[in-house]
Amino acid sequence: MPSLSRVAATERAALLTVESYDVELDLTGGAAGFRSITSIRFRSATPGAATFVEVRPAKLLGVRLNGTKLDPAALDDNQFALTGLLAENELVVEAEMAYSNAGEGLHRFVDPADGQTYLYAMSAIDNAQRIFACFDQPDLKAPVTLSVVAPEDWIVAGNGELAATPTPGRWEFAATPPLATYIVSLIAGPYHVLRGEHDGIPLGLYCRRSLAEQLDRDADEIFAVTRQCLDRLHDLFDVRYPFGKYDQAFVPEFNMGAMENPGLVTFRDDHLYRSVVTDVEREKRATTIAHEMAHMWFGDLVTLRWWDDLWLNESFAEYFGTRVAAEATRFGGAWTTFGLRRKAWGYAADQRPSTHPVAPSEVADAAEALSNLDGISYAKGASVLRQLVAWLGDEAFLAGLRGYFAAHRFGNATLADLLAALSASSGRDLTGWAEVWLRQPQPNTLRAEIQLREDGHYAEVAIVQSAPSGNPLLRPHRIGVGLYDLADTADGDPGSAGTRPQARLRRRIEVDLDPAVDGGRTVLDQLTGEPAARLLLPNDGDLTFAKVRLDGGSAQAVPLVLPGLADPLARALLWSEALDAVGDGERPVPDVVALVVAALPAEPELVVVQEVLNRIRPLLDRYLDPDVRSAALERLAGTCARLLAAAPPGGSRQLAAARGLIGATVDTTALAGWLAGENVPDGLVVDAELRWAVLRRLAVLGAVGEAEIAAEQAVDPSASGAERAATCRAALPDPTAKDRAWRIITLDTTLSNRLLEASAAGFWQPEQTELTASYVERYFAEMPEAARRRTPWVADQVAGLGYPRYAVAGRTRELAAALLARADIPPGLRRVVTDADDDLGRALRSRSAAR
Repeated sequence: MPSLSRVAATERAALLTVESYDVELDLTGGAAGFRSITSIRFRSATPGAATFVEVRPAKLLGVRLNGTKLDPAALDDNQFALTGLLAENELVVEAEMAYSNAGEGLHRFVDPADGQTYLYAMSAIDNAQRIFACFDQPDLKAPVTLSVVAPEDWIVAGNGELAATPTPGRWEFAATPPLATYIVSLIAGPYHVLRGEHDGIPLGLYCRRSLAEQLDRDADEIFAVTRQCLDRLHDLFDVRYPFGKYDQAFVPEFNMGAMENPGLVTFRDDHLYRSVVTDVEREKRATTIAHEMAHMWFGDLVTLRWWDDLWLNESFAEYFGTRVAAEATRFGGAWTTFGLRRKAWGYAADQRPSTHPVAPSEVADAAEALSNLDGISYAKGASVLRQLVAWLGDEAFLAGLRGYFAAHRFGNATLADLLAALSASSGRDLTGWAEVWLRQPQPNTLRAEIQLREDGHYAEVAIVQSAPSGNPLLRPHRIGVGLYDLADTADGDPGSAGTRPQARLRRRIEVDLDPAVDGGRTVLDQLTGEPAARLLLPNDGDLTFAKVRLDGGSAQAVPLVLPGLADPLARALLWSEALDAVGDGERPVPDVVALVVAALPAEPELVVVQEVLNRIRPLLDRYLDPDVRSAALERLAGTCARLLAAAPPGGSRQLAAARGLIGATVDTTALAGWLAGENVPDGLVVDAELRWAVLRRLAVLGAVGEAEIAAEQAVDPSASGAERAATCRAALPDPTAKDRAWRIITLDTTLSNRLLEASAAGFWQPEQTELTASYVERYFAEMPEAARRRTPWVADQVAGLGYPRYAVAGRTRELAAALLARADIPPGLRRVVTDADDDLGRALRSRSAAR
């Protein structure tokens, strides 16, 4: 369908004021679809003018404008023209609509565990029109009144409160405050419900019945996090939650992590854990809850005018989601996780060819907005806000936000509106700051340059800022610089035999880097004459968004200093620096493998262990030639085995180590033994998810086949089991299995979004490059048509997961270049291929340099 352009949206917003939506849905028609009747009351600034309404029906049954019937055949794709508008108008649209299997529109899911049917609505970014007729753009907000007819044994919930006790088979909801169409939602089905209350706000939790046990088990924690986050956000914003009830629904086959529909937040139901998880996963759920709650103010109460200000939603939700989780819940290390995991996502996105500003000056249409749901809009934007807080001060920052909420309550706002509020509260003109931080892409790099005197004291310490090649932009930064020493033992030597040397922070200073004053080379005069530290860490405290490179002496000291650093955030910064330098070709992969072997077993912070293992593995699989990779993988497996042997039984550290070992080992006998219950480490629970992880690794290595996968799926007939089985089947080193998986990836439109993604995720394996070699050219030949068969979100996800990422060869890049030279490929696919090719180019250069 055509994507709404910014120009068309601006023209329509200038013409129309939408007063209300009345939406009636009949969900009793079975799998064939549902009936939708929408009544829209709106005003026109120019009587006699023309506009259009969006609707994407299976069949348009009727349209009446101000009582006059219009011809349904006039529907042009998803737009229906409206002419001869009056000053006051009423539009009624009746349609038969199709259910979705792509997580967009009204998604229909039949639970394989018990055969029950569940529905949920996903309206973002422009999918409300798949459910009801609407002016589908964010700045035409209006109250929504929803009524639903559904099977009597179902439960239905929407954004608003129930207007009255439901009559059998009919639910009527009160009008909501003004909502943008992209956050209108509902759920319907035999949902399991738990209810609570906090500070006068009704709370609800929903999930499908087959996950009731999991929800019941974790409800106390979820409710506790919800209450803690509500209290903290009320305290920070001084504005009460404005949407009445606060329901949270865990729904199947959800595309994103969650969606901020006011009054009814929807979450991917993977957040309800059917197997043992680590505290890192629980922290992720808590920060996701906090993130979506922050959206109630940033996005729902005050909504962006157009998608060029997507950052007003996502950057703020990312920042406050992390901050509130760290300040109000038991997950006080959330900023460490953010620094190691989320910022890595942001740095990667900001260095690819598709990079864009945090706040682009122009987003041409809604489709472009969808592609900007990336590490820049989320992680980089949140990092920029953290830098802004360091510069303005927290009180001025929060005072500006309170003024912003007051000025634009239930309305729309822009970057200029936010900057005006912050300037008023801080007394600072933010125009220049916004230009370099929000309007310009790509990260800077901060390098420490040190000159020593003969006595080992600093003659000069400077932080030198650089920009990517071809981009002269340098930014002002407020950063911390930490000086770390190794604690002396009684004999004067750091550490002692068999112990871990302790590193201590001798001094930490905050400095302002101002390239307008010093040209990008800032001398730290306050350190002149200071005894040299074993480690000098720029951006200590992680206050800014910039890549960091250590001076030579500090880099050499990292293996010795890293295990003894008390501050987990400082350790996370050092790990990030090491891993990022490999990606930039400044450090060989074996050096980082050696650091992992030497330092990771001593790492006490669970998230650091998990993220280092997660990030080192793609480097081994892509940046190393196969023969070198085998040796490096063996060293990684050995490190995981050491971690596993030393981990307390039954804890998160043991589970993280076991996952790492499963992914790295080639010992199929040991893995098969775990499935059979043999030689399992004490305390380790080989439950459903761990069994599937073992089976996937055995499938990749050719140690199991279809029979074993089918048997495991029979034991686990859940939706998750079906997804894991699809991945295992695609991973089998068998030509027939690959052919079947490829047909699913490129041709199948009957399977759900999650099953398609599961197949794509398993297809390419670094151990199977010869087997899959013929599919490299097929990807570039067949993926354009495959993308056209699917909705944009699913098409992009499958194209990314299905990219031949282990075909690290010049030929793959040639094929990518030929595809990108075509003018007829979908925009989402163009971006996927452009970025994947850039990643592959880095891997190819690393392999070439190592030879």
